[in-house]
Amino acid sequence: MNLPETESGHPRTPEWRERLLLYARLVRLDRPIGIFLLLWPALWALWIAGEGHPPWPIVLIFVAGVVLMRSAGCAINDFADRDLDGQVIRTRGRPIAAGLISPREALGVFLVLSLVSFALVLLLDRRTVALSVVALGLAVVYPFMKRYTQVPQLFLGMAFGWAIPMAFTAVVGSVPWSAWFLFGATVVWALVYDTQYAMADREDDLKVGIKSTAILFGRYDRLIIGLLQGLLLILLAYVGYLAGRGIWYGLGLAAAAVLAVRHQYLIRDREPAACFRAFLDNNYLGMAVFLGLVADYALS
Repeated sequence: MNLPETESGHPRTPEWRERLLLYARLVRLDRPIGIFLLLWPALWALWIAGEGHPPWPIVLIFVAGVVLMRSAGCAINDFADRDLDGQVIRTRGRPIAAGLISPREALGVFLVLSLVSFALVLLLDRRTVALSVVALGLAVVYPFMKRYTQVPQLFLGMAFGWAIPMAFTAVVGSVPWSAWFLFGATVVWALVYDTQYAMADREDDLKVGIKSTAILFGRYDRLIIGLLQGLLLILLAYVGYLAGRGIWYGLGLAAAAVLAVRHQYLIRDREPAACFRAFLDNNYLGMAVFLGLVADYALS
C-alpha cells in the first residue's frame, strides 16, 4: 500500500507514528535530564543498600521504573500547567500548550505509564509495593504545588527522592537511618537544581503567577543555593560515614564540590541561559557521587 502524499509529493508520515512522536515529546524523551536527576539518587541507594553489589534484577527494575515514572510525571505536569505553559516563552511549544495533544490524551499517557510502572513494582516485595503508592501520590501532587506554595521544589525533591526508601526495602527489607539521610540529601539537591531551573523562568513566572523558590529567595538566591550546596555535601559525607565509605567516595564528593562551585559561577549574573546550563550540569554532580561510590566499593 502506498502512503498518502503531501503537496510536495513526499510520503506523509502515518498518523499513528505522528501521535507517538508527540507523546515522546510530551514525556520529554528528547530531554532526558529529568531521568538522570531521578536515576542518580536511586542508584546511590541501591549501591549502598547492596554494599556495592545490588541484585541486578532489582537494578534493572528501578532503572525502568525511573524512566517510566519520570515520563508519567512530565505528562501530568503538562496537564496541570496546560493553562500556563503557553504564557512562558520556554514552554509554549510543549504539545498541550501548542494544541497538538489534548489534556485527555496527556492523562491517558500518565495512567498507562503509571500502570506499567506499578506492574514492575509488583515484581518486588510487599513493603516496596506499599511505598510505591506514596511515590505515585507525590508524582500527582507536585505539579499543582506551584500554585499554592512558594516551595514546590520541596515536593519535587520528595518525589525524586522517594526511590531511596523503596530501593532499601527492595534490597534489605528495611529503611535504616542512612537511607533517610540520603533522602534528605536528595531533597536538598532538588532545591538546588530546581531553583537554578526556576531562575531561568523567573520573569515569566512572576507575570503568570507561578510560585517558586527562585522568586521566594529573591536577591539572596545565590547565597541560599550555596548554603544548600554545602548542606548537600555534608549530608552525602555523613551517609558515606554511616556506610563505612572511604577515599574513593571522598574523591567523588570532592568532584561534586568542584561542580557546585562551577554552578555558582554559571549563575553569577542570573542570566537565564546560564542558569539553565547550571541546572543541566547537575547531572554530572550526581554522576560524580555515583562513580565515587562504585569505585569505593570495588577498590576498598
